[in-house]
Amino acid sequence: MPRPVPWIPVVMYGAVLLGGVYYAVIGPGPGVRTAGYAALLGALIALDRRERRIAPGALFAVRVLLLCAVAAVDESGLSRVLFVLVPFLAFFTYGPTAAIGLGVGCVAALAGAFTLWVPHWQTRAEYISDLLMFALGVVLALTMAEVAVRERRAHARLEGTLAQVAELSAARERNRLAREIHDSLGHHLTAIGIQLEKAEAFADLDPPGSAQALSHARWSADRALDEVRASVRALGPEAESEPVGLSRALADLVHHLDGGSRRVSLEMAGDERRPLLVLYRAAQEGLTNACRHSGATEIGVKVVYGERGARLQVADNGTGFDPAGERFGLTGLRERVRLAGGTMAVDSSAGGTVLTVEVPW
Repeated sequence: MPRPVPWIPVVMYGAVLLGGVYYAVIGPGPGVRTAGYAALLGALIALDRRERRIAPGALFAVRVLLLCAVAAVDESGLSRVLFVLVPFLAFFTYGPTAAIGLGVGCVAALAGAFTLWVPHWQTRAEYISDLLMFALGVVLALTMAEVAVRERRAHARLEGTLAQVAELSAARERNRLAREIHDSLGHHLTAIGIQLEKAEAFADLDPPGSAQALSHARWSADRALDEVRASVRALGPEAESEPVGLSRALADLVHHLDGGSRRVSLEMAGDERRPLLVLYRAAQEGLTNACRHSGATEIGVKVVYGERGARLQVADNGTGFDPAGERFGLTGLRERVRLAGGTMAVDSSAGGTVLTVEVPW
């Protein structure tokens, strides 16, 4: 396990090195042991800088051997504080259980060393204080290691969560663009196909009607191009691309689909407060399905503005369909309505289909 706090051992090595050299200068004077002491601590510092190139188990063993060597040549006794690093480093190499065991072993080893080399140390306050401070240092080192590991794991979980959020955001944006393409281009392409069929059918029988159908087809093509440009330019919240007025936008849709063997009517009730793109898309979906799939001859679009919201209803007298086999268009519309805080219902039978969408203000 990589150490989340690699600077701690280096700082301790440096502090003990300075303390040992200072003790030698003001005490017995620098000598061979002082040079060996400094060299061994320098080796520990260099080892920490190359730890990624050495196997964790071998690295831990080399550190412990170097710490024992430093303690053997140390004249000041300061180096024993470095043994708190043994359980600290073991925590990242072997886990918490081994680290706790080594921590207890280090405290016991220090007590044993006092027993062997310091007679009656149990009655001398300075040695009792050293042992207690060392034990406290071991506890603090283990606690710091545990905190560092938990922080690293929490950071890793956070990164994973952020990656998931980014992926979900991208998926949501793809779904939104797919809905926009289906709801806008799909409707206009359907309208173009219907008007071209009408123009072809009435080319000889009713030239003015055929010309009008071609004009409507051209309008639908221009409208589709405008919506593609708006989507590419904005690629932002749906509110930025809402129609200027729902009533006028719906009137245009109905006007360019009405005619021939199909009658399409529009009824508006209440005062329009603001344009609602979700209702416009719902009307497009309902009209597209009615014209393309149902074989309806009568289609009615009704919008009612109330105090709490608006309600759209698209009803036709077509052949109907099985609501259980809902296609992408209705599924995408249902999701769009849900995001707007509204409700959607589809009632279909052999006598026709009624699509109802309600959206709060």
